[in-house]
Amino acid sequence: MTAERQSNQRERQGVVVSDKMDKTIVVEVTSVKPHPVYHKIVRRTSKLKAHDETNEARLGDKVLVRECRPLSKSKSWRLIRVLQRAE
Repeated sequence: MTAERQSNQRERQGVVVSDKMDKTIVVEVTSVKPHPVYHKIVRRTSKLKAHDETNEARLGDKVLVRECRPLSKSKSWRLIRVLQRAE
């Protein structure tokens, strides 16, 4: 049953743009989609606040986050792992 629940949760990859808060990171996620009418490729970015229990993610890291229950007013994502460290 746990595997079924995890399959319903969305996962996103993004780059950490802020790590100044305690146990919280801000992740910028970029999506590329064609415009519905003009069919030009449009790039959209959104910022997500994610819970980072151990404060392991740093500025510029590429990370994987998963949707979860609301943890605060604006935080409903959890850090799963750091995919690539910033140089």
